Formats: sequence, C-alpha cells, structure tokens
Amino acid sequence: MARTIDQQIASTQAKLARLKTRQKASETRRKIIVGAIVTNAALKDPKIARWMAATLRKNATREVDQKELVGLLEDLDQVAAKADQT
Repeated sequence: MARTIDQQIASTQAKLARLKTRQKASETRRKIIVGAIVTNAALKDPKIARWMAATLRKNATREVDQKELVGLLEDLDQVAAKADQT
C-alpha cells in the first residue's frame, strides 16, 4: 500500500529530528574533547592557564557556572602563580 503524503511528511520529520539529535550529540562531544584538551594544556602551561582563567572569569556570567568553575580556577591560578615564583 502506498503511503499518503501526510505519512511521508511525518516520516521525513522524524528522520530530521533524529539527524538533529545526532548533530547535537556530535557538537557536544566535540566541545567536551576540546575542553579537555585545553584544560589539560592550561594545567601544564602558565601562559595558557592565565588566558583560560581570565577567559572563564569574563565569560562565565551565570552564578551556577561560576560555582562549578571555582576549583578549576584555583588550579589555574596555582599554575600561573608557580611560574611567577620562578
């Protein structure tokens, strides 16, 4: 039996929704990978640590985000401070 136009539209919309979900998951995974790499580099390099701490302080404006970053910012500040002591 041939599908109606409405059935074809519904099927196509469902496929589009699945593709959008996959795209969002891919974008999220990419952000996690990049974030992990940059964070790891910042915890080893004082110059990157200073930049990352300043960038996070400037751009993380929501209180909930700021609270989540407290520990990381302390670690970044320590990396930068160690370089200043030498």
